[in-house]
Amino acid sequence: MSVATAASPKATGRSSESRDYVTATIAGQLFGIPVLSVQDVLGAQRLTRIPLAPQEVAGALNLRGRIVTAIDLKKRLGLAGGEDAQVGMSIVVEHGNELYSLLIDQVGEVLSLPAERYEANPPTLDPRWREVSGGIYRLDGQLLVILEVERVLDFARAQAA
Repeated sequence: MSVATAASPKATGRSSESRDYVTATIAGQLFGIPVLSVQDVLGAQRLTRIPLAPQEVAGALNLRGRIVTAIDLKKRLGLAGGEDAQVGMSIVVEHGNELYSLLIDQVGEVLSLPAERYEANPPTLDPRWREVSGGIYRLDGQLLVILEVERVLDFARAQAA
């Protein structure tokens, strides 16, 4: 993917400041979720379908007595393989006092990245990704797209697009 190089960092400019992200691979693309948003990381779970739910909602699961809504990130991000794809893992996040399980292919590592390397979304980024991303990091040969949890879970906005 070709991406423009001129983007202004959102950071305060202090070189000692860093941001921590849990990385996740979805259909071969690397995404980052702010570590403070992550409640848990789970292996494959049994899901119960929810009738009349938006297509991005894969179902619900029981996590230690709490009902958790599972979101299919492949469908939410418009990536191939959303239908009948085997989900390997999920990252549990909390939003509005509710738990959500973000279905991913594979969880990576926790990266601590310098804030000054954080860039705004380039104009060439897929519009669906721009809608849910706060910015990017350019890593060695890879683009790390940072997902904003509240935007990912904003289905009213997704339905309007």
